Amino acid sequence: MDESGITQWSIQKYHATDVTDQLDWVVEESPVTVIVNGEAFATLLCSPTHLPELVTGFLASEGVIQSATEIETITFNDAQGFAYVALSKPLPDVIDYSKRVVGSCCGKSRQFYFQNDAKTAKTIMRSTNVSVQTCYALMAQLQKRSETFALTGGMHNAALAVEDHLKVVRADIGRHNALDKIYGYLLNHNLRRHQAVIVFSGRISSEVLLKISKMGIGMIISKSAPSHLALKLADDLNITIVGFVRDHKLNVYTHQERINVSSKG
Repeated sequence: MDESGITQWSIQKYHATDVTDQLDWVVEESPVTVIVNGEAFATLLCSPTHLPELVTGFLASEGVIQSATEIETITFNDAQGFAYVALSKPLPDVIDYSKRVVGSCCGKSRQFYFQNDAKTAKTIMRSTNVSVQTCYALMAQLQKRSETFALTGGMHNAALAVEDHLKVVRADIGRHNALDKIYGYLLNHNLRRHQAVIVFSGRISSEVLLKISKMGIGMIISKSAPSHLALKLADDLNITIVGFVRDHKLNVYTHQERINVSSKG
């Protein structure tokens, strides 16, 4: 399994009317069909990195599993693009067994599952407090560790932060996939959620917000913007949204009580 997620491509590069031939770094995109208990469940279009975490987090987001212990094995056929998942239980009855394509972007290929979301979204009862300075510092750390984006300009980045440092960073062509990789890491390591914060490179849609809720995390910090529906959901689910964290500026949209101006969170 290739864990770089990037490859080189021959291009012509123009500067005004001057042209040179050179190699450029581009992101890889691969289809991975997830087979659960022998049934084709979904095809993920993703960066071919940290695939066990991606599959685990995706299944948790879809309400198929509640914990990583419900997965007996995950095996991959890299040549054919299959991930075979054996669960210790049957697929839940509420899951639609029809094969689904989950796109890397926000087009019609990614469907919105209201029934599953209603069953798996969590109202956050406990969450950490964070200082404004910590928000700036965490975003600076994410920018510094976004090496693949710096090379290609084609990746989204998500990180799990605890206190004032990033514990793990994951990248993918799809922002939802990057979050599912973080979710898979959380499940595999059984971490305490109320002390964690998600640091994110992309815009915060309603689907992104629901993934944060399903993780059981009460705060997301992003350099981009939230949608109106995401804000309404965050208000209802007790999640703090911090957006536009750039150049020592930020906006706190929901549950502002968790953000303070002291030097410590």
